[in-house]
Amino acid sequence: MKMTVREASKLFNVSEKTIYRWIEQKNLPAYRINKQFRFNQTELLEWAAAGRTSFSPDLLGEQESGSAPLPDPIQALAAGGIHYRVAGKDRDSVLHGVVELLRLPDQVDREFLLQVLLSREALGSTGIGDGIAIPHARNPIVLNVERPTVTLCFLENPVDFSALDGLPVTVLFTLITPTVRAHLHILSRLAFILTDKGFRDVLKRQGSRDEIFAEVRRIIQSLA
Repeated sequence: MKMTVREASKLFNVSEKTIYRWIEQKNLPAYRINKQFRFNQTELLEWAAAGRTSFSPDLLGEQESGSAPLPDPIQALAAGGIHYRVAGKDRDSVLHGVVELLRLPDQVDREFLLQVLLSREALGSTGIGDGIAIPHARNPIVLNVERPTVTLCFLENPVDFSALDGLPVTVLFTLITPTVRAHLHILSRLAFILTDKGFRDVLKRQGSRDEIFAEVRRIIQSLA
């Protein structure tokens, strides 16, 4: 969905003037169509996560209609799993290792998925700063899977992802979902969670699985 300036201002709870200022001064990703700005939801969420800019994930969820229940980020992380000491000396080898770890049906072409992720990185880094990256395709990765997954990988060695802040990446989140609606919902929650300093601190020291799930529960409960 292409959001308008008004919708973007509601998402971030700021004035429309602020949105225009962010486009000029903070590189808010926008497209000019017929002399009007439009925004891609996924790119706005990535931008918010990178800059730790607060927003309303509930408002975003309301914009996507559908009868199926929205996925729970805690269940998605449990389904995707948390992996430590993932090997790789550079971005490409790390992504290859991540793709091999993803819990996917046998019929999924992992080599094709890897090429999709590499092509996206060639267009622009998915490193959002602070040592974190969210590798994904230009459009949401939608596969024939039963449930959405979030796979968290801690790298054995820091790797250059050409992130905006110049810091090497040590933490990767990879999202796989059965629908675009599910992808946007999970991404909105993940972007919100990543604005929390306590959660980022746990990621920096590569905390235990129990610690990570406890932090996610704490943040999700704060949305209730």
